[in-house]
Amino acid sequence: MSKDLREQGVESPIRMAVADGVARIAIDRPTSRNSLNIAAMGLLASTLERAGHRDDVRCIVLTGTGEAFCSGADLSDVPGPDAEVDRHLDMMHVTSRVIGAVTASPVPVIAMVRGPAAGVGASLALACDLVVASCDAYFLLPFAGIGLLPDGGATVTVAASIGRARAMRLALRRERLDAGAAFDSGLIAATCDPGDLEATVDQWAQDLANGPSAALSSTKAAINASTLAHLPEALARETREQARLLGSQDFREGVSAFLERRRPVFD
Repeated sequence: MSKDLREQGVESPIRMAVADGVARIAIDRPTSRNSLNIAAMGLLASTLERAGHRDDVRCIVLTGTGEAFCSGADLSDVPGPDAEVDRHLDMMHVTSRVIGAVTASPVPVIAMVRGPAAGVGASLALACDLVVASCDAYFLLPFAGIGLLPDGGATVTVAASIGRARAMRLALRRERLDAGAAFDSGLIAATCDPGDLEATVDQWAQDLANGPSAALSSTKAAINASTLAHLPEALARETREQARLLGSQDFREGVSAFLERRRPVFD
């Protein structure tokens, strides 16, 4: 995974390199722990869509540069309290594009996770077909802490992996789940020592790239049809409900408290 990820230009927040049948895509905003603003999310969507349909790509690896996978939406980029909800909904729509690009991709997508996968970063990782995490990684759905509901399809993908009771616990109590517990619960495919993460993911990705692509594509589609059949409906529901919550005083208070590093006081 040490290959150059600068195919898209020095200033790009999303980098991609293709070699040996594997597209390696990295979120490259390490100073914000790879948080995603709308521009970066849009670029990620188009990069994933393009990679999944390249003739020379048989597997995709998605990761983050530095010590984080993705810490969620960039709240410093959130509009002020008087902004139109439509501005927020633009982010929801492009996020749905990203999740759709991952789940509908005809090639397997591996998430390589180190550090935090939080908020929409957790949603993104858990939409991938295989999640391999270093033992220092963790997963967090903190949406309720800013007055929102989980989005990015997490209302379906998490429950599909670990069941309703655990999904409710993670979402309602906003519990941080470390990589070991995530593996034990069935949320992710594997965990390993930080020093072994890149080699492990490289081996998995190469095995998939060298495998029977038509059979792997059909297998992915069949499993997703059985477990994520309601994902498009869930994404639409999340957007609809989020539109209501984005206009609430709780959301404004939650974001203000986060940026001011204090406990929120909700109505």
